[in-house]
Amino acid sequence: MRVLGIETSCDETGVAVYDSAAGLLSHRLHTQVAMHQAYGGVVPELASRDHVRRLLPLVRAALEDAVATPASIDAVAYTAGPGLIGALLVGASFARALAYAWSKPAIGVHHLEGHLLAPLLEAQPPEFPFLALLVSGGHTMLVDVAGLGEYRVLGESLDDAAGEAFDKTAKLLGLPYPGGAALAALAERGRAGVHRFPRPMLDRPGLDFSFSGLKTAVRVALRDRVLDESDRADVARAFEEAVVATLSEKCRRALRVTGRERLVVAGGVGANRRLRERLAGVAREYGADAHFPRPQFCTDNGAMIALAGCLRLVRGATREPPAPVRANWPLDEAGI
Repeated sequence: MRVLGIETSCDETGVAVYDSAAGLLSHRLHTQVAMHQAYGGVVPELASRDHVRRLLPLVRAALEDAVATPASIDAVAYTAGPGLIGALLVGASFARALAYAWSKPAIGVHHLEGHLLAPLLEAQPPEFPFLALLVSGGHTMLVDVAGLGEYRVLGESLDDAAGEAFDKTAKLLGLPYPGGAALAALAERGRAGVHRFPRPMLDRPGLDFSFSGLKTAVRVALRDRVLDESDRADVARAFEEAVVATLSEKCRRALRVTGRERLVVAGGVGANRRLRERLAGVAREYGADAHFPRPQFCTDNGAMIALAGCLRLVRGATREPPAPVRANWPLDEAGI
């Protein structure tokens, strides 16, 4: 089976071709970061319009890279949610029209399912079942993944996601948008132990997260202070260490509760070097294997949507969802 995947949930336009036998044949990505920097965040209307401009050229390029034709494509998969409703509608409308013109099925994919399955794009993919930490700008959750479409959320953020806290803290430190990666780079130059910020919700049982208080703690620490570059790096290091320690302890608890032998880490924050090192160590503590997608597949991309669509096609899921897109879509409703 060969599937064309289209991702337009936010500010990245991703297109890819995935083959069930040969693997990933091509992937193209256009990011809108430069366009949104002037506003300090994603402007939904601008994001939607840019997807309209980019989709057709990217599809043509992805097909050419894969040496594929419309006749060789078995289905068109697209992100059906969650995400920005306008951006989702652009991708869904384009994908469904393309599928209709090519007489192929259109398959709506849950965006978070795409992230959970992204490590399957690697040379040594994890087998089901596994425990997954999905950590991005919009979501932070622990998920027990029994199989394709079999997802049980064990814990999630009650307020800010970890990636959102990274971006907001970066703004407090005067870093440019998007700030998460810039903060991580700054933290590499920081000194350990100069500051210590709270590890949210580690003083109580359970697997839920909360990062808004951590962001507030940084704001209080910065109040009425003039910081030089070294001071800012120390604060960034302490903030990153607090996030990594919190995520690591929650994963440790989840491995203990579930007994899973594989830990998958996905989402944009999953590209963080310090987090990867710490979670690899946590997995070893419990005799588990840790799996990470390569950094380019941690953020939003068409490859993960093409893969998820292909797996669903192989399982016989060719019907489109009742609603073309859903801005809010609980992961446990993404079954086969």
